[in-house]
Amino acid sequence: MTRTRMHRVAGTSLLALTLAAPLALAPVLTPPAHAFFGGFGRIVYDPTNHAENLLTAARTLEQINNQIASLQNEAQMLINQARNLESLPHSSLQQLQQNVGRTRQLLDEARNIAFEVQEVDQAFEREYGTPDLSMSEQQLLTDARTRWSNTMGGLQDAMRVQAGVTGNIEAQRAEMATLVEQSQAATGALQASQAGNQLLALQSQQLSDLIAVVSANGRAEALSEAERATAAEQGRIQRERFLTPGTGYQPGNARMFNN
Repeated sequence: MTRTRMHRVAGTSLLALTLAAPLALAPVLTPPAHAFFGGFGRIVYDPTNHAENLLTAARTLEQINNQIASLQNEAQMLINQARNLESLPHSSLQQLQQNVGRTRQLLDEARNIAFEVQEVDQAFEREYGTPDLSMSEQQLLTDARTRWSNTMGGLQDAMRVQAGVTGNIEAQRAEMATLVEQSQAATGALQASQAGNQLLALQSQQLSDLIAVVSANGRAEALSEAERATAAEQGRIQRERFLTPGTGYQPGNARMFNN
């Protein structure tokens, strides 16, 4: 090979290396995974990547829907808790207190002997004890009349209490209907509980009326029995006085038909 040809080959190789070096050192640029550029700058559709994107979007939407449902449940729970804390708009306390007050007033107006232990003891010691043999006939008669008055007063008190309790029945019926209606329309646990408590209070008031009637009837019976027992003892003393020589009956002469 001649010297001139060797210089030509060397120059050609050096030019080739010079042109290839920038290509080897330059980074490899690839189009995005979702598209490829074809001729005239058009985007080529990638179905696999599109399906993955739809699946990711669906999962994201499902998570958002779950979060919305969770927030709705929490809001409903808070609403229910607020309803459970609502108080019953109706209160029967005043009506029940009025009914109890009327019955109590009738008991307080008991004639002659009140419903008090100390006063009962004093009255029985004073008026129902064993009559004294030294008492005058007038005093015996006065005590007997007092006991009769106590008995009649007890019977009247019993009838007045019965009438008062009977008068409470209509008010109790109306109040019971209202409370049952309130209980059925309760929006929360607190309202239902308060309605139930007021129904129990109404039953307690009815039991109080029943106790008042039983007490008044028992008092009237006791006064009647006490009067009967005391009258029997007083009759025995008066009979003994009548039959005692020198103080009782003295025989004498009687004139009949002007003879």
